[in-house]
Amino acid sequence: MTVNMTKGQAISLQKKDGGSLTAVRMGLGWQAAPRRGLFGSRTREVDLDASAVLFADKQPVDVVFFRHLVSDDGSVRHTGDNLVGGVGQGGDDEAILVDLSRVPVHIDQIVFTVNSFTGQTFQEVQNAFCRLVDETNGQELARYTLAGGGQYTAQIMAKVHRSGPGWTMTALGNPANGRTFQDLMPAILPVL
Repeated sequence: MTVNMTKGQAISLQKKDGGSLTAVRMGLGWQAAPRRGLFGSRTREVDLDASAVLFADKQPVDVVFFRHLVSDDGSVRHTGDNLVGGVGQGGDDEAILVDLSRVPVHIDQIVFTVNSFTGQTFQEVQNAFCRLVDETNGQELARYTLAGGGQYTAQIMAKVHRSGPGWTMTALGNPANGRTFQDLMPAILPVL
């Protein structure tokens, strides 16, 4: 059963049987919003990029994005860059796989971001979402839908952080500006 998350909401990644999830996928989907013009409506391709920044004690130690597809320890993997979105029509256009059992113990938070590499604002995007899926059985656990567009070029979407012996996901949905994850670091640090 999927939990439709709201900004700031957190869910435990413990299984109902008391065990912990071992592998999750953070999926990102979007479509270009049609724009009305002189000759009707049209869409312009939008290149959003998903990134995962790994933190240890509030310090960034690694990142996974379209130019560095696998974390140095191999526990986090990006499935590849999608330059236009909307391919899955509701499915994941980009995904980041996290093997929670392999994440080194010093990594205490993984922050997922989305940015418009081409600099288009979220006013040009519709049906954008991030979702967390149990990678072992394909069950969607949580979904955070972006409501409305705005004059920003990025979102700090969600974070997965250690909580006792397990992990918790928190929906963030904080708008930001930047074309790359490096540009977003000033907006990420306050949510750690």
